[in-house]
Amino acid sequence: MEGDRIEESSVRLLSRPSSGGGVGESRWVDGSEVDSESPPWSLLDENDSREGYGSIKRRLVKKPKRADSFDVEAMEISGAQGHHSKDLSTWTTIALAFQTLGVVYGDMGTSPLYVFADVFSKVTIESEVDILGALSLVMYTIALIPLAKYVFVVLKANDNGEGGTFALYSLISRYAKVSMLPNRQPADEHISSFRLKLPTPELERALSIKDALEKKSFLKTILLLLVLMGTSMVIGDGILTPAISVMSAMSGLQGEIPGFGTTALVVVSIIVLVALFSIQQFGTGKVSFLFAPVLALWFFSLASIGLYNIVTHDISVLRAFNPAYIYLFFKKNSLDAWSALGGCVLCITGAEAMFADLGHFSVKAIQIAFSCVVFPCLLLAYMGQASYLMKHPESSDRIFYDSVPESLFWPVFVIATLAAMIASQAMISATFSCVKQSMALGCFPRLKIVHTSRRLMGQIYIPVINYFLMIMCIVVVSIFRSTTDIANAYGIAEVGVMIVSTTLVTLVMLLIWQTNLFLALCFPLVFGSVELIYMSAVLSKIKEGGWLPLVFASCFLSVMYIWNYGSVLKYQSEVREKISTDFMLELGSTLGTVRVPGIGLLYNELVYGIPSILGQYLLSLPAIHSTIVFVCIKYVPVPVVPQEERFLFRRVCPKDYHMFRCVARYGYKDVRKEDHHAFEQLLVESLEKFLRREAQDLALEGNLNELDMDSVSVTSKDSGAPAGDGTEDLRIPLMHDQRSGEPGTSTSEEASSALPSSVMSSEEDPSLEYELAALKEAKDSGFTYLLAHGDVRAKKNSFFLKKLVINYFYSFLRRNCRGGAATMRVPHMNILQVGMTYMV
Repeated sequence: MEGDRIEESSVRLLSRPSSGGGVGESRWVDGSEVDSESPPWSLLDENDSREGYGSIKRRLVKKPKRADSFDVEAMEISGAQGHHSKDLSTWTTIALAFQTLGVVYGDMGTSPLYVFADVFSKVTIESEVDILGALSLVMYTIALIPLAKYVFVVLKANDNGEGGTFALYSLISRYAKVSMLPNRQPADEHISSFRLKLPTPELERALSIKDALEKKSFLKTILLLLVLMGTSMVIGDGILTPAISVMSAMSGLQGEIPGFGTTALVVVSIIVLVALFSIQQFGTGKVSFLFAPVLALWFFSLASIGLYNIVTHDISVLRAFNPAYIYLFFKKNSLDAWSALGGCVLCITGAEAMFADLGHFSVKAIQIAFSCVVFPCLLLAYMGQASYLMKHPESSDRIFYDSVPESLFWPVFVIATLAAMIASQAMISATFSCVKQSMALGCFPRLKIVHTSRRLMGQIYIPVINYFLMIMCIVVVSIFRSTTDIANAYGIAEVGVMIVSTTLVTLVMLLIWQTNLFLALCFPLVFGSVELIYMSAVLSKIKEGGWLPLVFASCFLSVMYIWNYGSVLKYQSEVREKISTDFMLELGSTLGTVRVPGIGLLYNELVYGIPSILGQYLLSLPAIHSTIVFVCIKYVPVPVVPQEERFLFRRVCPKDYHMFRCVARYGYKDVRKEDHHAFEQLLVESLEKFLRREAQDLALEGNLNELDMDSVSVTSKDSGAPAGDGTEDLRIPLMHDQRSGEPGTSTSEEASSALPSSVMSSEEDPSLEYELAALKEAKDSGFTYLLAHGDVRAKKNSFFLKKLVINYFYSFLRRNCRGGAATMRVPHMNILQVGMTYMV
């Protein structure tokens, strides 16, 4: 199967010869240390393999007969790129921790507005056990899920500093080929941010999990559906968070302004929501500097009012630290207590934001902010409300504002309103980021993305999603008209995301961290059990509003899965219909037509092979460009690909065809903002470098052949040296991986200095000079962008469901998503398009 050729193993068990020539030491290495095109070790001479000479062969020997293999990597760099997080100074970390208050903790910080009001709508306060049991339940839920699970475990499962559901999926995709789209290349493993660290020696279990994920397609599908479900729940949060936060903040007016009823509350909440979504197009950068001070003031208010209420009303609420009150609470209220869990879970809303927003901050900053500010302030706030309820149990439906001292009501109301808007803003921004990551990984239709900040590339605005969220928020507020019913819906979305994170982090523990099996299983047993209990409670509220997030999640899940399914089938169709190299050779270097000066950039999705769209152009055009570059825009499972490592080149067909493949690689957090002039310039510079490196490698290969024919002179260079030592000067620089060198050094220069001067004369190669001159002439003549306007149809003998999905749903999404020219950022004046129909 052809898909297997491009999915070569990235992880192998090697036996490294010891320095003393004794028994080799086993280790698990990543793909950067193994040439994916190496011949099997059994084909090498045993002595060569032992002494390292065969290693030189595997590194240097090319396979010119295979026209479609990577010959040279362009833009390869020396030294690590330094993607690993640097040690920040103490003051910098504290400053980052302060900033996290405004971005990360707004949602969780506003939960005291509605938690107890929802809990005690299910349980009637009859004794202090009801209050102390509910308080103890809230306190230990916050301690267990956000503090123990997220702060100390989940934050460590980041992808080069990026967090969130798709970051976990990306991390897993690098260790096991679980992507449904089979376009992974061995060269992707040479991206500096792709490098994998494997800290423990427990390989057998991890390898068996890896093999199972790669070989069983249904496991890949389940994993993808799990990730998409988590993403759908996050988008659902983007709808429900603004609705419940704004409505809860506005509800304070009901007790202060006479005649301010439910209808007025709904109208005012809708006005605030419309204003909130209307300012999204301007970006958060202009007002974000206020977020952290406002939330810091909000947390200070929560702690101060809570402490005041504890001292003023009933300090005995400190007894809630005894978890026995949880048992007494359930014993007394039984099913009502279980139903109240749906309100209790709202105290940890926004916990997932700690992980999802990790890319903007650091692990230590988020840990410090939660442990030192958020956690104690929330505990004081809830204990203060419980203390007030001990004296005034009738205030449970408006507990937050009733517990605020009368003289402080309006200042607290203003701060609460601002905090609610900031919490909503953070969730809206997280939804935008989530949709962008989904698009990058081929799981969401292409939409217009507006970058609202020149300095911070993570600040984006997606108009279609923004207006969809606004309309849905207005609908939710208008239909439910009560924070209690919205809370029932909110809980399902929150717990659903947490269960997905627990599952994926457990997989990371087993596959990547190789954690002790007992500890790895304790994680889902402890946290997963608690989350499943909460899920059972919130699912019981389906009729009271819990159906809403399930509908949202189902709709978004269907859209994302259909788009991914159709994209995979389209890619497989392109692979099947690609043009054979033999046919190209029969056409000759003129391709059966006239070659005119210019560079034709033919965009397609194939990472190998000659796309069938070329045949359409040869049939449709009277002439074709003198230089043709097949451009593939590909997203790889890393957050960011450095600009120096953006392009990979390979030659397609013999030299006189002047045809190349360029794979432009982007991470899922990368922003494609370069204009076409910059892209063209960078592409040509990379192509020139590729041609020079190719000539150098061919000269190096010729030198190796001379070494093969005169092995005696190689091994006897130093008559007193053991076998193999004579090649040390040649072997070490070549086998030494470029990225493992010291920063600032050029390993290729070291290699060059160790080789005969005849090898380095590739600059004088007449064929190279001719190709560079031809490339310059083509560049001066201009670029033309060749695109395919594709239509995807199911085959006539396909199942009815497949025809329905592909011919109607997927086709509808393709017709209404953003066009290829806009997505690929190509100039409209230089575009040629031909129609293509892909039968899947």
